[in-house]
Amino acid sequence: MQTEINKAIQVLKEGKLILYPTDTVWGIGCDATNEEAVSKVYELKQRADSKALICLVADDRMLKKYVKNIPEVALNIIDITDKPTTIIYDDAQNLASNLIAEDGTIAIRIPDDEFCFQLCRKLNGAIVSTSANVSGEPTPKSFKEISSAILKGVDYVVNLHHEKICNKPSSIIKLSNNGVVKIIRE
Repeated sequence: MQTEINKAIQVLKEGKLILYPTDTVWGIGCDATNEEAVSKVYELKQRADSKALICLVADDRMLKKYVKNIPEVALNIIDITDKPTTIIYDDAQNLASNLIAEDGTIAIRIPDDEFCFQLCRKLNGAIVSTSANVSGEPTPKSFKEISSAILKGVDYVVNLHHEKICNKPSSIIKLSNNGVVKIIRE
């Protein structure tokens, strides 16, 4: 695993794209602070950049680097949830501007996955994580379902967990600073 992490980190630091297994589905990733790399993700997915992307961070400490005010309820959700949960936070900071939604929000997940955890730690930052499909097409449930366009469009394919079958993407909850909680995807 360490060899794959090192190879992926090198690619991410060069502003390039990786295809990697996450705690949910196979994802297209890049350094979440690199605006050019984020643009490449939108281009590869053929997705309007007005549609926000998800980021992964290693832990609560790293989360604080990218969100000005983390609602207390967010930390409770992270601690008690038993399934992958992405939280949309107000007041995003220190990320590529084209990654932050027009309303200033950002979707972030702390994955329960050793590879993703180590990848974020070694990069010392957030990594974009968006499903490995062209916008509008079904999310691939396994590596073998990923289209050739996506495979050719990334700079590095992580050579781990190619046999993994993914059930579904993460749940998404929006937590506003004013206390409003909204379930976006169960």
